[in-house]
Amino acid sequence: MEQKRSKFGNWMRNSITARMMVVGFLLLVLLIPLEFVKILISERGQRQQEVIQEINGKWGNEVLISGPILRIPYETTQEQLVYDSDSKVTRKTSRKEIKAAYLLPDSLVINAEVETIDDRGYGIYESVVYTSDMAISGNFPTIDFSELQIDKEAILWDRISLEIHTSNLKGIRNSLAVNLGGEELSMTPEYNEGYMNVIRSKVLESDLTNAEGPIPFDFRMKINGSESLKFVPLGKETSVTMDSNWHSPGFDGSPLPDEETKDIRDDGFHASWHAFQINRQFQQKFTNALPNFRSFGFGTNFVIPVDEYQKSERTAKYGFMVIGLTLLVFLLIQLASRIYIHPFQYVMIGLALVMFYTLLISISEHSTFLKAYAIAGGSVLALITVYSRAILRGFKFPLLVCASLASLYGFIYVIIQLENYALLVGSIGLFVILAIVMFASRKIDWGND
Repeated sequence: MEQKRSKFGNWMRNSITARMMVVGFLLLVLLIPLEFVKILISERGQRQQEVIQEINGKWGNEVLISGPILRIPYETTQEQLVYDSDSKVTRKTSRKEIKAAYLLPDSLVINAEVETIDDRGYGIYESVVYTSDMAISGNFPTIDFSELQIDKEAILWDRISLEIHTSNLKGIRNSLAVNLGGEELSMTPEYNEGYMNVIRSKVLESDLTNAEGPIPFDFRMKINGSESLKFVPLGKETSVTMDSNWHSPGFDGSPLPDEETKDIRDDGFHASWHAFQINRQFQQKFTNALPNFRSFGFGTNFVIPVDEYQKSERTAKYGFMVIGLTLLVFLLIQLASRIYIHPFQYVMIGLALVMFYTLLISISEHSTFLKAYAIAGGSVLALITVYSRAILRGFKFPLLVCASLASLYGFIYVIIQLENYALLVGSIGLFVILAIVMFASRKIDWGND
């Protein structure tokens, strides 16, 4: 029995196949703690989103705002047949109903000044919020619904009101008053179960019955928000300009800003949009319920392009490659130098590599990603180099391990900073690594099995 164990032990020590099988098995085992690290990163990222939503909810959520809409009640007569069971005669009766028509502006001009505040947060979590000061103006056309078969006499002119739709009532920071045709209208909120909240004015005091030509309007709105600021192009022609101190805007919706006026700088950006009625799928006049304007919004997202958790998650995706290549370097050193490396020592090296990701995520929560990456990488690099000095003879092989691991960490850091060229650089880098491994293993005697 002892002789069989001795033979098995010698085979494990001397067989290249056995050593490759052991390293491969240990690599698969090390994937278990690596997956736990990925779950940890995901949980911390989810916690960050929960805290950001709480911050945004108290300051002001995303903002989607429409221009003003004229709500025009009108009277209509509904005819119906009523059967009298006593006289057995069917009579034609009529009853009057009051319905509402809606008129959108011919022109809508919005000038928005947006000041972002990127240091609001709880503990280690931060959110980008903003305050926007907007000047909104334009004009309505002459009220005429004759093409929709609504007579001028049917319109209830003394009940016309104005309404504005927005996704964020809580964030409004001024008493909203709209100047319409020379009359100042105070706006009050109205209960609505949908995504868009309705702010409506009292009934107009001025008589628009004989109003000729455009009906001008203008008002100012100051609002707190987060994540995004978007507008609905209600005008036949809608013009929007936005100036902000935010350095990384993400333009969303249709249309996109005019390229000739767009200016993105380190200290902010300027953008202009122009939208026309032909660019959207709704008309200027409605005799029934208004459509859901949410899908037609366009504007700017105020978000951090890639946060620390996203970078850590992308880094962890390369964990299998880092652990596999590092263990491969030790295996090649073992085969080339005839130095025996115990499976326990492989496990210790692998666990040290896994610790890099826990260090990275924990340090990045309190510092920049670059500092966290440098500290975590430097710590693991020093630990493995010193440990390899204890199990490998001389300084040549430990320095080789140090250089290999440093190159790997540097290569991965470059990849996660890239966006458009990440796949290209990654493919070229892996090709170079494969070529180096093939070159380094060309003189190994694979027949010693």
